[in-house]
Amino acid sequence: MTARMDARFAALKAEGRPALVTYFMGGDPDFETSLGIMKALPEAGSDIIELGMPFSDPMADGPVIQMAGQRALAAGQTLAKTLELAREFRKSDNDTPIVMMGYYNPIYIHGVDKFLDDALAAGIDGLIVVDLPPEMDDELCIPALEKGINFIRLATPTTDDKRLPAVLKNTSGFVYYVSMNGITGSALPDPSLVSGAVNRIKGHTDLPVCVGFGVKTAEHARAIGAAADGVVVGSAIVAQVAGSLTKDGKAGPDTVASVATLVRGLATGVRAARLVAAE
Repeated sequence: MTARMDARFAALKAEGRPALVTYFMGGDPDFETSLGIMKALPEAGSDIIELGMPFSDPMADGPVIQMAGQRALAAGQTLAKTLELAREFRKSDNDTPIVMMGYYNPIYIHGVDKFLDDALAAGIDGLIVVDLPPEMDDELCIPALEKGINFIRLATPTTDDKRLPAVLKNTSGFVYYVSMNGITGSALPDPSLVSGAVNRIKGHTDLPVCVGFGVKTAEHARAIGAAADGVVVGSAIVAQVAGSLTKDGKAGPDTVASVATLVRGLATGVRAARLVAAE
């Protein structure tokens, strides 16, 4: 599975542009609609998909993603059904890397060994588990790496040069730089500060560095992508889903299409990012 991720970043490097990494919540607002969103993402310009695992206590997420998780859980989404989304997606797309993102509790309940076997069978390429620090690598990180699944770690503005080696020790696939302190959906950070942080992280690793938190528009993506190897967009996509729903919280007639339109705009910004760097 690591080969699919490595191949995607190699192709993007040859193309001379950063990746567009798109997050959506599995099962929001229902299984079939979220599968439609997932299938639409690559065609709209997404290079890597982050598949959210809904959880009842998402401590690092802002209100937009919290509400998406609640909608998904209310519609009956489970970890098993989130894996099923990936399996269904893989029937028509064997190239786009999929990273499952969420919290450890549902994985622990599912059983680590069973989860990793199921994830491999579903075509999962990587994991981002936000509440497992490097000190707990034996819980999931090391077993995942032994199975051939990337374990992607978060770095933040408070991750100093003393802490970075521990964060990066067992990281693979890419490094996810959270560009500000706080919860998801925050304001866009200063692109000049992002550039400095990316360069600092690159002084410790050869892995691609993708930047997220606060990116909502094509211009945001263009500015952040000038310095980063990838631009991560989550809350804006989840908010687009929420804004398309009917008054009773059901999928609207344009839910999938509206997400695709947003992602196409973000992809345009990412593809123009290197023009910013050259100016």
